[in-house]
Amino acid sequence: MLIYAHRGARGYAPENTMAAFKKALSLGADGIELDVQRTKDGEIVICHDHTVDRTSDGHGWIKNFTLARLKALDFGGWFSPNHKGETIPTLAEFLDWYKDTSLYLNIEIKNGPVLYSGIEQDILELIKHILPDWQDMLPRIILSSFYHPSLSAVKDIDARFATGLLYSSRPMDPVRLAKEIDANYLHPHWHYLDPIWVKAALDAGIGVNAYTVNTQEELSYIRQFQLNGIFSDFPDRASAF
Repeated sequence: MLIYAHRGARGYAPENTMAAFKKALSLGADGIELDVQRTKDGEIVICHDHTVDRTSDGHGWIKNFTLARLKALDFGGWFSPNHKGETIPTLAEFLDWYKDTSLYLNIEIKNGPVLYSGIEQDILELIKHILPDWQDMLPRIILSSFYHPSLSAVKDIDARFATGLLYSSRPMDPVRLAKEIDANYLHPHWHYLDPIWVKAALDAGIGVNAYTVNTQEELSYIRQFQLNGIFSDFPDRASAF
């Protein structure tokens, strides 16, 4: 079972920053999960929320910022004084670091409520441009989203890329839902795991990665399922369990 560091090792460093990603690597995480959005001037940046309010010293919607204005904000001081001055990373900056690691990668496309038309194409172009052996790295990369049209868009652009269908409820038939959009993985909140559909998914060749698993009790519960992976804010805890 792979352990993805959720937004980097966000239990130990400000989420979705290079500090969090490097911490995840040092803690022995198998992979990294991150979130992407697009700036006013068309740059792909890494941030979970559609606004910068919670994770920076700024205020406003990412879609209304240029990259230069975003880079002037502090994305680390809110977490601790030791991380003051941490900047928002672009996906390009992350991939330039990532290419020299053996980490797995989950890129979550944050479409909705803001809809970034064509962001799927932008992401795939960056991957192909920056990762020199991107075709060999495809088994390590998943693009996921709660906005399921984005997953269909990825497949329309290049069906070789794996997609992960995120959801935070219990669909009537998760396996059928995945098949309808040719998703390679189901990414449920761990609350919505159950033996029947997990087995059905695995039997159908659809992987299952659950989020966000942080406590010993949660880890103990999910051990009954033969999951492909989990997302955790504390990847070292999950690895040690």
